Amino acid sequence: MALSNMKPDYENLSVLERNRLPTRAYWIPETSLLLNGVWGFHYALTPLEAPEIGDNTSDDDKSLNTTNPASWTTINVPGHWQLQGHGRPHYTNVIYPFPVCPPSIPTENPTGTYRRAFGVPSGWAKDAQLRLRFDGVDSAYHVWVNGELVGYSQGSRNAAEFDVSQVAKRDGQNELVVRVYQWCEASYIEDQDQWWLSGIFRDVQLLAFPGETRIEDFFIKTDLDKEYKDATLLVEVTVANPKDQQLAFVLRDGGKEIGTTSKILDSSSSTVKVEIPVSNPQKWTAERPYLYKLSLSLSSIGDNSNPPFQTITQNVGFRKVEMKNGLITVNGRRVLLRGTNRHDHHPTLGRAVPLDYMRADLLLMKRHNINALRTSHYPGHPQLYDMADELGLWVMDEADLECHGFYDAVARPMDIPEEMDYEERKDLTFLQAAQFTSDNPEWKESYVDRMRQLVQRDKNHASVIMWSLGNEAFYGSNHAAMYEYGKSVDPERPIHYEGDVKAQTVDMYSYMYPTMERLTNWVEKTGVKEDGTFDKPVVLCEYGHAMGNGPGWLEDYQNLFRKYPRLQGGFIWEWANHGLWNAEGGFYGYGGDFGDEPNDGTFVMDGLCDSEHKPTPGLTELKKVIQPVKFDVEDGRIFITNEYDFMGLSHLVGTYSVESFGDKSNLHASGELKIPEVSSWSKAELPLPLDLTQYKSHPEEVFLTITFSLRTSTKWATASHEVAWFQHKLSSPGIPQSLSLPALAGPISIDNKQSTVQIAGPGFCFLFDKARGYLTSWTSANRPLVERDAKTGAAIFPCFWRAPTDNDAPGALPYWKRFGVDTLTSQLRSFSVDKKDGVVEVAAHTYLSPPILGWGYNVRALYTISPAGALSIKVKLQPVGPKPDNIPRLGLNVRLPKHLDHVSWLGLGPGEAYPDKRLAQRIGVWKQTVEGLHTPYDVPQENGNRMETRWVVLGDVYGVGIKARSVPSSSSEGVFSWTAGRHTAQTLEQARHPCDLVAENATLLNLSARVAGVGTAACGPGVREDLQVKVLEDEFEFLLESTGL
Repeated sequence: MALSNMKPDYENLSVLERNRLPTRAYWIPETSLLLNGVWGFHYALTPLEAPEIGDNTSDDDKSLNTTNPASWTTINVPGHWQLQGHGRPHYTNVIYPFPVCPPSIPTENPTGTYRRAFGVPSGWAKDAQLRLRFDGVDSAYHVWVNGELVGYSQGSRNAAEFDVSQVAKRDGQNELVVRVYQWCEASYIEDQDQWWLSGIFRDVQLLAFPGETRIEDFFIKTDLDKEYKDATLLVEVTVANPKDQQLAFVLRDGGKEIGTTSKILDSSSSTVKVEIPVSNPQKWTAERPYLYKLSLSLSSIGDNSNPPFQTITQNVGFRKVEMKNGLITVNGRRVLLRGTNRHDHHPTLGRAVPLDYMRADLLLMKRHNINALRTSHYPGHPQLYDMADELGLWVMDEADLECHGFYDAVARPMDIPEEMDYEERKDLTFLQAAQFTSDNPEWKESYVDRMRQLVQRDKNHASVIMWSLGNEAFYGSNHAAMYEYGKSVDPERPIHYEGDVKAQTVDMYSYMYPTMERLTNWVEKTGVKEDGTFDKPVVLCEYGHAMGNGPGWLEDYQNLFRKYPRLQGGFIWEWANHGLWNAEGGFYGYGGDFGDEPNDGTFVMDGLCDSEHKPTPGLTELKKVIQPVKFDVEDGRIFITNEYDFMGLSHLVGTYSVESFGDKSNLHASGELKIPEVSSWSKAELPLPLDLTQYKSHPEEVFLTITFSLRTSTKWATASHEVAWFQHKLSSPGIPQSLSLPALAGPISIDNKQSTVQIAGPGFCFLFDKARGYLTSWTSANRPLVERDAKTGAAIFPCFWRAPTDNDAPGALPYWKRFGVDTLTSQLRSFSVDKKDGVVEVAAHTYLSPPILGWGYNVRALYTISPAGALSIKVKLQPVGPKPDNIPRLGLNVRLPKHLDHVSWLGLGPGEAYPDKRLAQRIGVWKQTVEGLHTPYDVPQENGNRMETRWVVLGDVYGVGIKARSVPSSSSEGVFSWTAGRHTAQTLEQARHPCDLVAENATLLNLSARVAGVGTAACGPGVREDLQVKVLEDEFEFLLESTGL
């Protein structure tokens, strides 16, 4: 028998579907049967090795060939077969995991064959149209019922329905078989930054619709008058086989009917349009998502004794989206997008995300002041949009389209370095990369089909205020065709696509990860006419890359959003890490952790939440930066700006407290504030019930803290949930310009030996290494306060290094390592001991420099020991030679006994802070354990820094330990940064996962005069120039004292 040369459906550009019903708005009738659960499953390495269907039996029994039942197992639906023991998860960000030769796909095309039995419920009408619905199957699949092929579909995140009325048995059991292919030609345009995971990962349902006349589809629009007051509800309904029936429309507000109309159908009524006027309805916004309910009912004319034979209910939000004066507006007002990108992800289930888990994501977004969601880079689960309608989120709904991998196919042979400016790389490669599919006419229908699926399914949701043509697919004629289709169906909603960099087609300019300078230039000049007007706004579809310890720059971006109305905000990349639980290793895995090659490593770990979708410090920082109330101090008065787009502030309760901070906190006043009426984007003074000047001369630092919280519970948070806060210093006593050493009476002895010098007094003893110039031991009341480090030989040692963050890795880390900042060695130049005025001074001059290179620091450290046993360390630094421009930090490493693990401090807290990621922390007296100071990033890295600290104490359970303070100098204000933990910088850098971290049998304290910011250089700008630690002549001083003795 000759083999067919015909291309299989899954590798055939001319076959996107077989027998798939036209895409419709999502609704599930009451007559539905959920087919999720445990299915039979067969895994094969290629389609030809999958079980044959229907060829081994008679025409009367075309069941699945199961001649080798041992090869069958079971699988959970929804789910991915790679997460259930078949194949492996595979992560790539940009690159394709297979050769680039579209539309051809790998011969090794793993194929999963699913089967299950189902029966048609006896209560369903015998003449009902039966449909099988698949809401998501990756990546292509054929469907059989009782051995008959009923259809084929592709488009992993798009739904498909098949009419099985003629093949399904109304009585008895039916066999459903689905053959799923891991790869199809559409895989080239499904190259989104996520795991490659296959199988039936969304719901499968059997649906019953009226057999003859039925509502096939409907499109709800809402229009508002010129004053945005009164509304018109417009409904367009598609009816199959209309006859003499009545189609009724009822709009309800709760249980109250507020609008009704009906239409009598005849054979020409396949499309029905109605309008229902509504007087001044509550308007839907992301801030106040008020919903009405519309019911559409089909019934027979004159048959009042029976209920309608088809009823559909749909939530309706009255809102009007327009492009107005070059801006995206809703209900006549510009909106500011405080958004995030969200992939489907669950740490053990992949993209088969349970609804409660999905809802928890949206609730967490709302509680962190996020008001917008981009469904990157494909349509989400259909019920995601019901949740967004209910909870209130602006949604950029994105087509299932990305082909970023063509970039590497073009760029690598050209040897284009990744460190080259992104805009330059685009100019060199994007036009050629677009030729593969985006600007290839043979792929036009594949592109348009994805736009069709997007718009038709989600068109009835108030939350969806714009469409997106996909992501990182360059730009070509097929995008223009997608745009044309979208506008032909839905002319009101604007359409986005970042790849159309000149906005030739789409309705806005969109950018990713720009620097402030470049973004400012684009906003001020791109598309701006001579008179200063413009036709299209600017949005950032991705910014603030939230990978690991980051992102920085958030406040800088937000200030530009405030400054330029044209710049309408954006979407943080991204919501959550995509780590998948690796049970064997006991960690959340990323690229390469499952033997997947090639891969893009940790780039899948770039979320505001960790892999369990718990907030990281980055999400806490974002909440503060985008809080909808801005506080300012002017001439000693507090002003607030309402940065909601629609609401006033009456839903908030304001409270205040006045506290002084020294060795402890003291509350001086507190109470409720009367928040004035402030309209959207207006400013007003916030009256305070007390005179703040009374605290100006207080001997301790006094801070006013103001909190705005929810007055009543909402659907997304309970009453008293904190929405915005502010802190302001009322007194400025300042930290003394010199911290005097305690000077209790008592002699100090000096025991000078060949290689050591011991300095002792009443109850204390210090030991210095004369050969190396460092302190090696300090005891108080015979208790050790510091320990010698095996590597440096010192207990206290200058530190210029930190474990790299993900954002350090692309640029800063190789730069620092090129200068050997992580390998500095110490040479002693001089060492002396002097006793004068009742104190002992130890002066050590060391030279710290790396092997190979000719630069280093001359370090002059002056240790001053008081009669009470306190220690001052003053360090002067002089860089010499061809030095780096900047380093990670500047300070001291102090090795403490492990039992000193109870920490208290006065400074920013309770969480970690860095110069460009500190706004979410407030001044207070905080307590924590050493373990609790650690931020458990999914990928270990630098973490846990605390800033603006006045003092920190590390003690044992009895309070015995050490206290550190910073002494002000010409270059220091007397506040400092510090970390305390169990892991060395080397351990953090080398660990791939938290389970790899090996704890030291010590408490590792770092005291830093300066630390570098974190930036967003993993994808975006690095650390701001003024927040870097420059290599200059410098000095700092710390005072260390024993406590609790």
